[in-house]
Amino acid sequence: MATALPDSTARRAYPDFRDHVGALDRAGLLFRVDEPIDKDAEMHPLVRWQFRGGLREDQRKAFLFTDVTDAKGRHYDMPVVIGALAASARIYGIGMGVPVEEIGERWTAAIANPVPPVEISRAPCQEVVVEGEALLGERRGLDALPVPISTPGFDAAPYLTATGCVTRNPETGVQNMGTYRAGLKAPDRLAVRMATRSGGAEGYRHWLQYRERGERMPCAIVLGPPPAVAYCAPQKLQMGLDEVAVAGGIAGAPINVVRCRTVDLTVPAESEIVIEGLIDTELVEPEAPFGESHGHVALEDYNMIMRVSAITHRRGAVLCSIISQVTPSESSVIKRVAYEPLFLTHLTDRLGIKGVRRVVMHEPLTNIRRVIFLQFERGVPRTEVWRALYGASSLQSACGKYVVAVSDDIDPENADAVWWSIAYRANPREDSAVLDHRHRGHGPKTEDPDFEDSTLLIDATLKGDMPPVALPKEAFMDRARKIWERLDLPPLSPESPWAGYSLGDWEERWEQAAARAVAGEYLENGRLTAQRRRRAVEPETSVRWVEDDD
Repeated sequence: MATALPDSTARRAYPDFRDHVGALDRAGLLFRVDEPIDKDAEMHPLVRWQFRGGLREDQRKAFLFTDVTDAKGRHYDMPVVIGALAASARIYGIGMGVPVEEIGERWTAAIANPVPPVEISRAPCQEVVVEGEALLGERRGLDALPVPISTPGFDAAPYLTATGCVTRNPETGVQNMGTYRAGLKAPDRLAVRMATRSGGAEGYRHWLQYRERGERMPCAIVLGPPPAVAYCAPQKLQMGLDEVAVAGGIAGAPINVVRCRTVDLTVPAESEIVIEGLIDTELVEPEAPFGESHGHVALEDYNMIMRVSAITHRRGAVLCSIISQVTPSESSVIKRVAYEPLFLTHLTDRLGIKGVRRVVMHEPLTNIRRVIFLQFERGVPRTEVWRALYGASSLQSACGKYVVAVSDDIDPENADAVWWSIAYRANPREDSAVLDHRHRGHGPKTEDPDFEDSTLLIDATLKGDMPPVALPKEAFMDRARKIWERLDLPPLSPESPWAGYSLGDWEERWEQAAARAVAGEYLENGRLTAQRRRRAVEPETSVRWVEDDD
């Protein structure tokens, strides 16, 4: 629960969303678009190109649109920003206030040490209040907000995507904040989709409780809160844990909250926009189609109806939207950079598994969490590899349909290297296992609703010594690269493996022979092998088998 303090103490020791956008600008990570851009047909497709146009992740930026129009030619005073939360891991790290490599530690510490919020009575997010009759009619209420269409050509409406939907457990009083899509239906009506599947939305559990009580459910949709809060909303935290308190742990200070104007909930005081209302627990309404984060268009479902009772916002508010749908996307980065270190902590600290170096969630086109790679140090016992495979597949119901373990010479982010490891280091009969009774999770509803999925685990680690990787040694590749650059050939982006290295099965006499060869002394190698000729030996017989028998 929040602690109430007078306004005079309502200082903050954390950046709000505007501070964050300013920090991105100073870091050269904000692209400002001042020409008119149609939010219904052009805005999301324009930003989408940085995810589908072959750019590296470190080339992606946040886009700030200052002259927003719509399909009817209307202009909006409110700017829109897309990509400001997680177009890249670096942008996410700026929002968290730490370098990318420290994001995992910050999450682990925040979850273990939440800081309860502080309630204040006056807040920036309520500088402008729209309620009552002012919510009704064209260009009023929700229709006055420049909400983009995410997937033009498929989506049935503009959708709020970067949401923090606040609900409260009516029995315990503990609030929850989740990121759920919300489609515009009328100036004072939204359709809200809260996942009902196992491991889905805690807000849906609250809805069931209110339905049992015969009451409508209070809800507040927060847009543009402080980044520490924004990153907590989409995470699957423990049931009953207040996301705003975890955000306080991230910020290292309590988050200021304020009581809503028309519903009994508190929201982050420095949010850009807050939409308040009541969700019906008796009637549901067809919602979608909408391009979803699983990479397909979600077709019509019956979903919750929220009747808006107030819209409050800061003066000069900015509307934040995120890129979702086919990955990589902003929503996939938000999950990847937080989930990978959390899974690693689970395996190493909670399960005590030794030798796990990295957890990598495959991102392109797979909604990242379905496919997980575990990277191990060389020589880890097979039993530990399998404990990790089982542990990674069972931590969250939506994550780890396919889990593959590889050794530390394999780059889990290089699909070709992973397939190479599976091809040469995994025996399908001995090194794989199929587990039944996995929930089908977040995906297109094309199967029987009672359909169960399954899990595939693969141990593609190095089981013993093997000959070296057949590429020139690093010293020779480096030498050749200097020549390449001197010749002004196209810039290189080395892919692992880009040089050869030993995998244990390599003897000193072969090392010496290779050294003589690059020194131009291959004839000496021929003289030495001539001394080792044999009779009555079949071609392709291993020399070691014969000489070791001697």
